[in-house]
Amino acid sequence: MIVGARTVPIAVEARIARVMICDDSAVIRGAIARILEADPLVRVVARASNGQAAIDEVGRTAVDVLVLDIEMPVMDGMTALPLLLRADPGLQVIMASTLTTRGADIALRALRLGAADYVPKPSAAHGDETFRVELLAKVKGLARLRQRAKAPMHETSGLRLRVAPIMSPRLLALGSSTGGPQALFTLVQGLGKTLNVPVVLTQHMPPTFTPILAEHISKVGGMPCAEAKDGEVLLAGRIYLAPGDRHLLVEMARGSLHVRVNSDPPENFCRPSVDPMLRSAATACEGRVLVAMLTGIGQDGLAGTRRVVEAGGGAVAQDEATSVVWGMPGAVAQAGLCHAVLPLPRIAPKLLELLRMVRA
Repeated sequence: MIVGARTVPIAVEARIARVMICDDSAVIRGAIARILEADPLVRVVARASNGQAAIDEVGRTAVDVLVLDIEMPVMDGMTALPLLLRADPGLQVIMASTLTTRGADIALRALRLGAADYVPKPSAAHGDETFRVELLAKVKGLARLRQRAKAPMHETSGLRLRVAPIMSPRLLALGSSTGGPQALFTLVQGLGKTLNVPVVLTQHMPPTFTPILAEHISKVGGMPCAEAKDGEVLLAGRIYLAPGDRHLLVEMARGSLHVRVNSDPPENFCRPSVDPMLRSAATACEGRVLVAMLTGIGQDGLAGTRRVVEAGGGAVAQDEATSVVWGMPGAVAQAGLCHAVLPLPRIAPKLLELLRMVRA
């Protein structure tokens, strides 16, 4: 098949992400389209100026991923979202949110209503590099999920797995990035209302979004979740989220686990970063840490997970089939650091099983 001046092999054509952009600004639609179409594996197949126009377009155009603005005339994004998903239940919707508290709250509410992910609009031009990388990763990853939707989920094969950890965990540590909020909602629902250990969580996310994410995790799961505060004691059955632009560390003091929050330099181009959280947890808990690595771009968390495992802890990773981006979990899995590599719905039961295993 020929796309513009490019000849696209049939095998590649099957992997192309078909995208619709819905935004009331023609300038923004054009800017987002230029970002997406610079990648040969992405094609913008439709554009719409409001939610009603997007619904009409879904009825006549094959679309994998929709980038949906929130505030638009005629029909806004939140009104359109359930109607779009009713028209095409397999549609992967990315909410385009402003970097405001209100924008963050609406975007995360949309995830609970069925949106697949969100992308925060940059404060300056849409050519912002961080925005470009994040948008492309999410569009391509979600398109792959849609294209694989009819295939049964299965454990990733051909990976070297470790035996279950010898020591019972004192702490559950979660790491996630691209596609993480939706994965976290699924995970915390599966973990239930209480655990016999504290939970620390690092999700790559802007500062405006992290307090809102904590609120939504508390609502969809059974355990309370809040941004971690420097110096507080870690209590069992609570989730402590790294604040945006701050690293979360764990330390042992006076016989109890405590949180430390700092502004040390970014690691793996991230702050917060998963690696410092895991390194500090491995030391503070003398290896008695259970790691769950969820969907995310890059390799943040690999070095920290290695430190945990070498100290006697355990790790579980999300599999490639259910990850938006199999970067962070893939790095850990392919390094042979995991006890299990599982589809997202099976991770919480595995974590509960490992947390119940009292060995030492």
